[in-house]
Amino acid sequence: MYPRWIEQRIRDNLSDTRVVLLSGPRQAGKTTLVKKVAEAGARYFTLDDANTLAAAKNDPTGFVRGLDRATIDEIQRVPELILAIKQSVDDDGRPGRFLLTGSANLLTLPRVADSLAGRMAIIDLLPLAVSEVQGRQSRFLDEVFHGRIPQSKNSLIGDDLMETVLAGGYPEALARKGWSRRQAWCSDYARAVVERDVRDIAQIEKLKQMPRLLQILAHHSGQLVNFSKLGAPLSLSHVTTHKYAGIFEQLYVTRILPPWSHNELSRLIKTPKLHFLDAGLLASLRELNPEVLAADRGAYGALLETFVFSEVLKAASWSEQHFTFSHYRDKDQNEVDIIVENQARKIVGLEVKASATVTSSDFSGLRKMAEAAGKRFVAGVVLYDGDATIPWGPNLWAAPISSLWA
Repeated sequence: MYPRWIEQRIRDNLSDTRVVLLSGPRQAGKTTLVKKVAEAGARYFTLDDANTLAAAKNDPTGFVRGLDRATIDEIQRVPELILAIKQSVDDDGRPGRFLLTGSANLLTLPRVADSLAGRMAIIDLLPLAVSEVQGRQSRFLDEVFHGRIPQSKNSLIGDDLMETVLAGGYPEALARKGWSRRQAWCSDYARAVVERDVRDIAQIEKLKQMPRLLQILAHHSGQLVNFSKLGAPLSLSHVTTHKYAGIFEQLYVTRILPPWSHNELSRLIKTPKLHFLDAGLLASLRELNPEVLAADRGAYGALLETFVFSEVLKAASWSEQHFTFSHYRDKDQNEVDIIVENQARKIVGLEVKASATVTSSDFSGLRKMAEAAGKRFVAGVVLYDGDATIPWGPNLWAAPISSLWA
């Protein structure tokens, strides 16, 4: 079993919060983790079981009544249970009463009338980070916000880095031998998301369009979002495409990265970017493997950017700080792939480069953003396919992508 660096956060929240929700994509390891941290004697239910599902749907209040402490898996399948749990923890406010998992973002589900605000802690669990696979906890974001760049001791570069990117982080996919077997798992996973999970959280008229829409989204990962353009091949309107694409975000397949805003910059492009949350799933949807990328590296840049974005999100999930994420692009084509802002409104910029070399022009977006951010700017880092950490001016660095898990 791989270590999950978020485990202590779950334990801490169970010690002082009535309800803890571990939310994230299916097959990311939520069930394994909650079974590990649940208190002895707590009852366990999964709503993937047909009988349990039927009982919970038929009488949510009766299902919850009488439970002292319980773990309920896949809570999004019966969101009506949330209100029953609210009533239960209002009557008995001891901490750690309910440990829930969900494969959809409950806060975006229209059927959830009450999000247990003030009663529930929500923790996201994404697929495995490289640092979890390697068993060495990363403090990348904490270090960079202190002006320090973690030194990569065992850098992954070239083909080794590419294979790590293509593998993604789903535990069951990583357990399979060979790219064809891993990508077969990812293909089955994508099919299950479309055919089952979408129905759980949304009533949509054009369900048959969802597999094709997912493919189209995969070919736009790392790009600015234009919903009219995305929906055109499917004859979907801008509004419908936006709605349907949002379902994949609710299911933790994709993530919309908003544009950074700054009042003094009128030339900013205010369009969000789209990312997938697992590079292995993205590679499968785009039919990319080492042989394909060896012949044509054109698709590797977007895949690598998605991989880095996912690794940064994972590092944020176990940090004690709270971070928000955005991207920067202006009308002069200066850009920064990922902007990370902490609670003190300090800013770190990350630019991803698939090359083994770095040039001054790679820092143009970071310099522009640093100028606009002023004293809020802490550091700008170009993460590249190399093994040396190189200072590149005041608060600017070129660093190996392996710094993310150093």
